[in-house]
Amino acid sequence: MTAIVSESIPLYSEPENSRTASKIADTEALVTSNLAVNSDYYHMVLEAGGLALSARAGQFFNIACPLTSRDMPFLRRPMSIYGVSPVKGRLEFLYKVTGAGTRALATLRAGDKLAILGPLGNGFTLNRQWKNIVVLGRGVGLATLAPLAELAAARGIAITAILSARSGSLVMSADRFADAGCKVKVLTDTDGSSAPQNVERILLRLIERNKADAFFTCGSNRLLLLMKRVASLFKIPGQVAMEQQMACGIGMCFCCVRAFDGKEGKEQRRVCVEGPVFNLSEALSW
Repeated sequence: MTAIVSESIPLYSEPENSRTASKIADTEALVTSNLAVNSDYYHMVLEAGGLALSARAGQFFNIACPLTSRDMPFLRRPMSIYGVSPVKGRLEFLYKVTGAGTRALATLRAGDKLAILGPLGNGFTLNRQWKNIVVLGRGVGLATLAPLAELAAARGIAITAILSARSGSLVMSADRFADAGCKVKVLTDTDGSSAPQNVERILLRLIERNKADAFFTCGSNRLLLLMKRVASLFKIPGQVAMEQQMACGIGMCFCCVRAFDGKEGKEQRRVCVEGPVFNLSEALSW
């Protein structure tokens, strides 16, 4: 199993109005490290300052990718925050290399510079009445949920972290969740433990034991639908961080519009500004 241990001190705070995005800036950041953690994912640490360090769990940055001899990405790539340390002036990102943009990002080395626009969007919120929450993630979705777990732990909330991956070698951040005090459950396709039926059994046991005041998920459409269905049956509130292709990241291009369940039927919303964190009950399959 590959796990990433972060040295960042999470100092996330929630805004008074969670639906009002923070001020944003286009910041020049310095790469301090950008290393492969397994066959698919990279962990990038940046030195930055100013508004960039006000990022909250669930928010993201639109990152300008470098030009290489192989790839010339034009659009920036949205990337959720994996760690922020205002004290150290540091930001962290965990990303999967899937195409031209992320291939180009993977070529960056310590000392290189890049532009990051953010923090963008609306992050997670926590209710003071919650004593126990469940986070369920898969793949790069674990990058989005790790800061949430740290925020919840800092507020005295107990967390069960269910981490799903194709194989043990692709399970990331298990140590980081454990260091935040989470009860960690690792599920993989290899041993069959990530099957929806097993995930549902785990959720039902947590509900039976009063260990699920709220649900949070990111990274898998299948897990989103499963968690949404269980949450609906037992009237459990929840939030989901949506993954979506974006261009501008500030709501102008309408590239990221998706359908959601609204009070009066289906509604079209921009993931970048109305989200990327949404009410679990309103999210639809993608």
